[in-house]
Amino acid sequence: MEVILKEDVVGLGYKDDIVTVKNGYGRNFLIPTGKAIIATEAAKKILAENLRQRAHKIAAIKKEAEERSKKYEGVRLSITAHTNVATGSLYGSVTGAEIAAELAKLGLETERKHIFIKTIKEVGNYIATLRLHKEVAIEIPVEVLSDAPKAEKKAEEPKVAEEPKAEEATEAEAN
Repeated sequence: MEVILKEDVVGLGYKDDIVTVKNGYGRNFLIPTGKAIIATEAAKKILAENLRQRAHKIAAIKKEAEERSKKYEGVRLSITAHTNVATGSLYGSVTGAEIAAELAKLGLETERKHIFIKTIKEVGNYIATLRLHKEVAIEIPVEVLSDAPKAEKKAEEPKVAEEPKAEEATEAEAN
């Protein structure tokens, strides 16, 4: 079934896109919630005329998004999170909301729904994609750090203490 989207739907398309979906998804969700209409020939002609009339407005919105994307050039984020010292995994996860909060600290107001990133559950380096427009996307490097440097030192001390015990055990076995 072909439908015309009336608003952006994550994972499906953007406003005024003509997309093909399964009948149940279109008739039971998209159309009743007002997110889409059935793409009849008449609806397609109306859409084409509306797009033609709005072409200059759409170009202005894209240009604004491209100008806004220049503000994000060279931005690198470092996020500190609670971690399990032994495994290096996070107790929670780093989400788009936390990335948006970090960008806000830098003076870059961003809606979290425009930030796309896989679930971050471990310390490391990641790439977040920021979509300002359907044709303008920016990649932002995100570094996730552990907040437990004291705990790491404590964890290292037992390892050092265990090594001599292991040597003593091998000496005892040799005698």
